Amino acid sequence: MPEESTYPKPNAILKSVFPFLLLSHQKKITDVLAKSEPKPGTPEDLQKLMKDYYSSNRSVIELEELTLPDFCFLKANDLTHSLSSYLKEICPKWVKLRKNHSENKSVLMLIICGSAIRALELIRSMTAFKGDSKVMKLFAKHIKVQEQVKLLEKRVVHLGVGTPGRIKELIKQGGLNLNPLKFLVFDWNWRDQKLRRMMDIPEIRKEVFEILEMGVLSLCKSESLKLGLF
Repeated sequence: MPEESTYPKPNAILKSVFPFLLLSHQKKITDVLAKSEPKPGTPEDLQKLMKDYYSSNRSVIELEELTLPDFCFLKANDLTHSLSSYLKEICPKWVKLRKNHSENKSVLMLIICGSAIRALELIRSMTAFKGDSKVMKLFAKHIKVQEQVKLLEKRVVHLGVGTPGRIKELIKQGGLNLNPLKFLVFDWNWRDQKLRRMMDIPEIRKEVFEILEMGVLSLCKSESLKLGLF
């Protein structure tokens, strides 16, 4: 067996002798991402992500069944909206809808985002829209899933804001019935400190698509549920 070389690897030499070169390179990459012109998400972006995700393990016929109909998409955020103004635009009759909602274990509107911290930010930023609506945080950090199932059984909730992992678990355990759901909004355009959108993160993308297959697709096709990209 050949002896392992004792010479330092080229990257190690660069790092020890010219650390500023590597830092400069990294900074330039970040600068390029930060300064690039933001493009708002579109329904086509979601359709393409779904096709790319499923193409390796689904047949052509199955892929067609996973296609979301154009009529289920609401107008996407063009990056000029606050959350409240966007929700008012896509749901102008929210007050009437909210007053008629009396089912437990369900919400009328579900907003899916990438983290618990982001969910709290979104809840704070929707004050002008929600009015007297009952809002529930749907993420794992503050409460166990079994406790949340019990809360949903006892209360009438109009708006749910949370992460796909917890939302998926609530659906799976029967704590969240999707049938009364009228609006599903993805926090599509927001970027974290690493400039990643929620759908750029593989585990989040996987959980979102699992939720779509847990009843969202069929509700969209029956025209009872609309999708929005914020």
